[in-house]
Amino acid sequence: MLLAIAQLVVAELGAEYFLARTAFIVGLIGIILLTAGTAMLRALVFPLVLLCFMVRWPTIVYSQITFPLQLLATQVAEIGLGIVGIAVLRDGNILELPSQRLSVVEACSGIRSLLSLTFLSLIYGYAFDKRLWLRVALFFSTIPIAITANAFRVTITGILSEYKREWSEGIYHSLEGWVIFMIALTALVILHRTLDLTSHWRKSAAPGETV
Repeated sequence: MLLAIAQLVVAELGAEYFLARTAFIVGLIGIILLTAGTAMLRALVFPLVLLCFMVRWPTIVYSQITFPLQLLATQVAEIGLGIVGIAVLRDGNILELPSQRLSVVEACSGIRSLLSLTFLSLIYGYAFDKRLWLRVALFFSTIPIAITANAFRVTITGILSEYKREWSEGIYHSLEGWVIFMIALTALVILHRTLDLTSHWRKSAAPGETV
C-alpha cells in the first residue's frame, strides 16, 4: 500500500496518468494482502489481471502500436480492393479511390477491437476451459484474428463507399464495425472448438488407449 501511495505521488508530480491509474491496482493488491492474506490474493489473481484492461497504455506505447496497425490495415485493404477490381492508390495510411479519399485513422487501426477481443478471450477461456495451454493459445490467437478482421473491415468500407458513400459513414460504419467484431468473436469460439476436438482426437488415437 505504501508502494501504491509513493507511485501515486510520483505520478501526480510528473502528470503521468499511467502510473496514477496502475497505483489503484497496486493499492488494491496491498489491501487484499493486509486484510485477507496471500491465499485470498491467489484466488483473486484472475480478476486483478482483468483490472489491468481498464488502464490506458502510455501514449508513446499506444502510438508505437497503432500506427503500424494502421499501415497494415491500409496495405491489406489496397490488395483487397485491387482484387475486386477497384482502382486504388495507397499513400501511407490513405487510400485514393476513384470517387474519394479514404483515410485509415487511428480509430480504424483495430487496437480497440484487439484489446476488447483479448479481454473477452481471457474471460471465455477461464469460463469454458481449464487447460492452461488452450487458454494461452486463445489469448495469442486474438492478435491475428483482430488484425485480419480489421483489415477486412477497412476493405469492406472502401468497397461500400464506391457504391454509396453514405454506407461508409455514420451509423452504417458503426454497424459494420459491430458485425465484423462479432465475426471475429465467432472465429475465436470456432478456433476453441477446433483445438478442443483436435486434442480429444489425439488422445483417443494415442496407442494403448481405448476409443
